[in-house]
Amino acid sequence: MAPQGTAADFTDGFIDIAGDRLEYRRIPAAGEGRPTLVFLHEGLGCIAIWKDFPDRLAAATGCGALIYSRRGYGASSAVTPPRPIDYLHREADIVLPALLDAFGLTDTVLVGHSDGASIALLAAAGPLAPRIRLAIAEAPHVFVEDVTIAGIRAAGDLYHNGGLRERLKRLHGDNVDGAFHGWHETWLTPAFRHWNIEDRLPSIRTPLLVIQGVGDEYATAAQYDAIAARSGGPVSVLVLEGCGHTPHRDRAEAVLAAMAEAIGVAARPAA
Repeated sequence: MAPQGTAADFTDGFIDIAGDRLEYRRIPAAGEGRPTLVFLHEGLGCIAIWKDFPDRLAAATGCGALIYSRRGYGASSAVTPPRPIDYLHREADIVLPALLDAFGLTDTVLVGHSDGASIALLAAAGPLAPRIRLAIAEAPHVFVEDVTIAGIRAAGDLYHNGGLRERLKRLHGDNVDGAFHGWHETWLTPAFRHWNIEDRLPSIRTPLLVIQGVGDEYATAAQYDAIAARSGGPVSVLVLEGCGHTPHRDRAEAVLAAMAEAIGVAARPAA
């Protein structure tokens, strides 16, 4: 059930979007005239996986924030795996626009991690672009690499034999199996090996900040090289040593500083 009243009146709760019940959390802005940070979680994430990072980034920038769990994650509506091959496109082209409409958000910065980073890139390439001042893509995927498949297979072993299911259950509750298999089975589907969004990159005019760890278990430099080479707008790339697939956890201070600086530039009024 959607909350009573206007969605913007609430700091957390549930809202009905595109036929699904999605959990969300809001952080108020420190002042007027700032874009809203919209956090897009990874393929096994939800609101809770961000921990206090959204609060810290909001405090550093003065921006308000919207954090939500996509369908099949956290306390949002369940999903039956596997997901469709174009599930990331659907999130960017259908769900995210409906969500921003529901909250009346017309001025945003997208902060996406992994799957969420791919969604941010797709959104910046589509009709939402005029409402996005900056898209931050942390550990993004624009095509599938051998290392991606190897990492996902390794996660499957951990899920069944290494205690990953128990850790994820603390995030997703009854959604845990759907959340995992909706990601794991879809990415390992033979047809998904051909998933590629490089053709959407030239349509991006929105400034991009791309962040990736040298030790990313799911991707190589080929991802950010492709984004930098093919995007139609300005691209800044931050590559971090001592960092895996989750830079905002592994190198939190460096990532916080880089994001805050980029948001500050994007949020300046036009001269």
